[in-house]
Amino acid sequence: MPLHEVAVIPAGHFQMGDAFGEGYRADGETPVHGVSLEAFSLDVTTVTNRMFARFVGASGYRTESEIYGSSAVFHLDAQAKRADILGHAAGTPWWLNIRGADWAHPTGPQSAWQDIPDHPVVQVSHNDALAYCRWAGRRLPTEAEWEYGARGGLDSQRYAWGNELLGNGGQHMCNIWQGTFPTLNTQDDGFTATAPVKSYAPNGFGLYEMAGNVWEWCADWFLPRYYENSPSDNPQGPSIGSGRVMRGGSHLCHDSYCNRYRVAARSQNSPDSATSNCGFRTAGGYAG
Repeated sequence: MPLHEVAVIPAGHFQMGDAFGEGYRADGETPVHGVSLEAFSLDVTTVTNRMFARFVGASGYRTESEIYGSSAVFHLDAQAKRADILGHAAGTPWWLNIRGADWAHPTGPQSAWQDIPDHPVVQVSHNDALAYCRWAGRRLPTEAEWEYGARGGLDSQRYAWGNELLGNGGQHMCNIWQGTFPTLNTQDDGFTATAPVKSYAPNGFGLYEMAGNVWEWCADWFLPRYYENSPSDNPQGPSIGSGRVMRGGSHLCHDSYCNRYRVAARSQNSPDSATSNCGFRTAGGYAG
């Protein structure tokens, strides 16, 4: 059985960026600009715990969280003894630094990947994602490829499925926060933390969870003003930046705090950072 289930994304042209003026100014989601891409392939889901475990078993790879000895976990999801909670992030106290949190123990040492094998792997840095890609003969998608794939053939729409957050029957289309962030998640969408892959309907290209669930690493460096002068054909991102691009938002996104489950939304983190709400999917084919 192949390790990766992929969708072939046809070559095409789309309008990249925030057509609604809803993005955060510092994120640089504008100006909207035309982008043309060659055909490529994209995993239909994020890499799961089961898939990552095969990589670790075959290669003996140790993630950066394992080497550092701790990683960031959202406070309501933490599964750790008090002695293993080493502190919290300045300005965002809902993020805890937990000793023993890593890909195999995604929310702390009292958690185990084997309990959620079909959930997205998390606690992986950009560097870890690249190591997996090298082993699998794949790569990370460019930011442009990711957005084109996420749009699923719907140009200039707000979400991966259209302009309305809920489906035609009022159903939830993605795993994001409901309630009052960061203290009360009413889990109206069925989940308080990550959801198994394929929990929600795929988009027009057959891709699952292109919004919410977990952030996804892209290949590009992040520069807020890149769109002002980015190439129109197969853009590869800037040569330098303040971090690596992340796309898609996560189960912690809420319109009151992190309205980044919109298809044009973007964020970034340092390449060695790992958290309990960030993973990745792989790409193949054209990359420049």
